[in-house]
Amino acid sequence: MANDNKKFQAIISHCKEYGFIFPSSEIYDGLSAVYDYGQWGSELKKNIRDYWWKNMTQLRENIVGIDAAIFMHPTTWKASGHVDNFSDPMIDNKDSKKRYRVDHLIEGFADELETKGEGARATELLAQMDRLLATSDFDELKKLIDENKIKCSVSGTSNWTDIRQFNLMFSTQLGSISEEANEIYLRPETAQGIFVNFLNVQKTGRMKIPFGIAQTGKAFRNEIVARQFIFRMREFEQMEMQFFIRPGTQQEWYSFWKEERMKWHLSLGITADKFRFHDHVKLAHYADAACDIEYEFPIGFKEVEGIHSRTDFDLRNHQQYSKKKLQYFDPEINQNYIPYVVETSVGLDRTVLMILSDAYMEEDLSTADKTDSRVLLKFPPRLAPIKLAVLPLLKKDGLPEIARDIIDKCKPHFKCFYEEKDAIGKRYRRMDAIGTPFCVTVDHESKEDGTLTIRYRDSMQQERVPIDRIKEIIEKQIL
Repeated sequence: MANDNKKFQAIISHCKEYGFIFPSSEIYDGLSAVYDYGQWGSELKKNIRDYWWKNMTQLRENIVGIDAAIFMHPTTWKASGHVDNFSDPMIDNKDSKKRYRVDHLIEGFADELETKGEGARATELLAQMDRLLATSDFDELKKLIDENKIKCSVSGTSNWTDIRQFNLMFSTQLGSISEEANEIYLRPETAQGIFVNFLNVQKTGRMKIPFGIAQTGKAFRNEIVARQFIFRMREFEQMEMQFFIRPGTQQEWYSFWKEERMKWHLSLGITADKFRFHDHVKLAHYADAACDIEYEFPIGFKEVEGIHSRTDFDLRNHQQYSKKKLQYFDPEINQNYIPYVVETSVGLDRTVLMILSDAYMEEDLSTADKTDSRVLLKFPPRLAPIKLAVLPLLKKDGLPEIARDIIDKCKPHFKCFYEEKDAIGKRYRRMDAIGTPFCVTVDHESKEDGTLTIRYRDSMQQERVPIDRIKEIIEKQIL
């Protein structure tokens, strides 16, 4: 439960200052737990999404992608269990009227104990909480809160209501006249759009089990305690893949996808010690095995991806509610059956925060002669919002024209940035703060011998290279 709130706040401030993430509707004082991605944040997010999509669909012959609608028939959510089961235990403070998710309230108190050096007590408290949540024993959970005198952060009192369940789905109306409208829901996950299209994809794609269907898209949850920047929001984006398999093989495929998904996270350039698996104590109503991949954020280890063995719960329920057969004929064993499913579900916004947290650095560059420092984002080059910055040393003598020509040749292949304002040192610092891995400086030698200076973000080393090699050098690093 390592906690570095100072670094976390620095990352939040940096994201706003350098055009990554802004509070939504900020000119109207914002909207709680809703954020907008700025010019560089949207590029970073797109690069992560594209990297996942390529790994899941382009590099695998047995996984295809779809893009299902956000609005779905309301019976979908009855069949999926969301209407009856998609809820969290909540508790209200009677004095402040502030509502808390029970696990968040107890986890926050455990963090305070950890800070005070009472790690053993914190660990035992969380273990007790997990056991009680697993059995939905709300009376004992309330007793746990009372016995530890856990207080509301607003009122400072321990005057709590009983614990009760709160459904997390947003509802709206579909129709032009409210009296005639039907109540529907904004989807709380993207998975159901895959399940209801199982047969459409299987038949039109001539897919043979085992095969997967991938999707990225927005989901919506009415989180009562949405917090921790973009880690927990009411509107967020998921990257999900449902892998359809023969019944009885689910443990084999569950283990396979655990390993594959951890490989993907490690391929982002993050060290293995920053990740861990966390097995679920309480399984969801649809699962026979489940775990999370957790990353050590500045606010502690938190989930970035869930891997679930969903059995045949989803397809079987949709078959029951829709009265349409959702079965697969397996020619290898000459049988019809409802496939089992192993799911991998990544929070895209959480992955953005993970990449930002791992990349954010503050370096002291002081020497005996001067005091200096820099803030940089050490993004993997393939994910960086800008791959190459082209910086003419002066605004004259034909240097901007050479720089523009480099931009024109490179921009069809990767994101470039041109800047001619301020001293070259200041421009380097701005590019460091945005996470640009390569900067090239066009100077008078460039006119004479066709070379320029390339500067590497991480080491700050510089070297002269031919202008016509720049595209090749960058592409080698970002593929």
